[in-house]
Amino acid sequence: MRKLTLILFFVICKIGIAQSYELLNNDTINKVDVEGKKQGFWIIFNRTKKLPDYKDDQKVEEGKYLDSKKEGLWKEFFANGNVKNKITFKGNRPNGYAIIYHDNGKISEEGLWKGNRWVGNYKLYYENGQVQQEFKFNETGKREGPQKYYYEDGQVMIEGNWAEGKESGILTEYYPTGEKKAEKNFNGGTLDPATSKTYEPKKPIVEKPDEPVAPKVVVDVKNEVPNIKTQVFNGEGKWTLYNKNKQISKDGIFSKYRLIDGKDYKYTDDGILIRIAIYKEGKYVGDGVMEDN
Repeated sequence: MRKLTLILFFVICKIGIAQSYELLNNDTINKVDVEGKKQGFWIIFNRTKKLPDYKDDQKVEEGKYLDSKKEGLWKEFFANGNVKNKITFKGNRPNGYAIIYHDNGKISEEGLWKGNRWVGNYKLYYENGQVQQEFKFNETGKREGPQKYYYEDGQVMIEGNWAEGKESGILTEYYPTGEKKAEKNFNGGTLDPATSKTYEPKKPIVEKPDEPVAPKVVVDVKNEVPNIKTQVFNGEGKWTLYNKNKQISKDGIFSKYRLIDGKDYKYTDDGILIRIAIYKEGKYVGDGVMEDN
């Protein structure tokens, strides 16, 4: 009987503590349980994050926690208030459908993120909303099957097939006019010049200097710096840059502060690496495979 009384006393005390806590924290958001773990829906304001260009009362991100781990759909926001991304989490790791936006509100990227890599159908967009790249990834995160690149007006730039992340068969390139520019024959990613063809345009090519033909990966010079303090990044040549959390952010060859050949590392605001984008000749060519943590 005494043992039962002690058990009931313990249960009543715990309920009382929880109820007292609810009185102190009776808001419907940003709740912490009696063990100090974040639970339920949270809105993170910049007075906590201290990000540049945001006001202290601005919303930086929002979503649900389960035992202090992100779970389900989370949203991040730009300083102008537009949505920055929508990423699905499972056990505090990005895992599910993800949409990333330009700061003008239009979609930048979208696809399925699974096991630290893009899988299935993936699209990259220009800032005007036109599709820039249309890829398909296999379960290991390598490009597989039909792939397409587009000009900013929607005209196909390049189309062909990939197998295990490498060009396979005939890769066709087009001029901005829609005329065929080249047919390049690849075997396991290796070009065969003998069976490849190039074509002269029949119509005059009108240059569009303000029209980007590839995404510009520009360095944030305020927050991305070399690891060696005595070095000053000049935007040219080979560099390895790190973010304010001392995590590698970009690695490769740069020209005019733009990544030309190398890797661009993407992180969430919590410092979780979610992607390694690979660029060659200023063009995105696929994602590097990351080791699972």
